[in-house]
Amino acid sequence: QVQLVESEGGLVRPGGSLRLSCAASGSREMLYSMGWYRQAPGKQRELVARITIAINAHYADSVKGRFTISRDGAKNLVYLQMNSLRPADTAVYYCAAEERLGSGLLWGRGTQVTVSS
Repeated sequence: QVQLVESEGGLVRPGGSLRLSCAASGSREMLYSMGWYRQAPGKQRELVARITIAINAHYADSVKGRFTISRDGAKNLVYLQMNSLRPADTAVYYCAAEERLGSGLLWGRGTQVTVSS
């Protein structure tokens, strides 16, 4: 059974940077996709960025040019480098993964990121 464990988030000032990581255990194969979603209070969970086994990356418009997703496929690790953070980026960030295309999302427990002065 695949388990996803995120690194700790934190409190960051506007304009600052933070890197999140997520490690998947329990899979002997490279996961088809890994990515990050976030959920702010009172809002629906939304995709932030996703990267496939072919290293095709997709970003939400709100983070393009500021966030970068990368992965170490051999180790089923995914990273989210977040730069130029804004208060609107404040949310619980969840790591998500698909074992195979269309197999459904697996979720981590989430980590809080707060952007505030």
